Amino acid sequence: MHTITLTIPDEALQALQTTPDGLSQEMLMVVAVKLYELGRLSSSAAANLAGIPRTMFLSRLGDYGVDTFRLTEAELAEDLANA
Repeated sequence: MHTITLTIPDEALQALQTTPDGLSQEMLMVVAVKLYELGRLSSSAAANLAGIPRTMFLSRLGDYGVDTFRLTEAELAEDLANA
């Protein structure tokens, strides 16, 4: 696992009305959603990056204006195999 350190101005935390931990979690989700939207991560990998279960990740995509069911053939085959 790797650690990335960002410097966030206090004003940004105040404007977002969040804590450093809350912003960290939100940023991971935003990055995961964008990488999923761009097709750079599967939904499973994006959920893992966000630190949440895949089902929760898929259900939250709509909050970011991203289509939930944009599965690749491989993901669809995996889902069918696990059904």
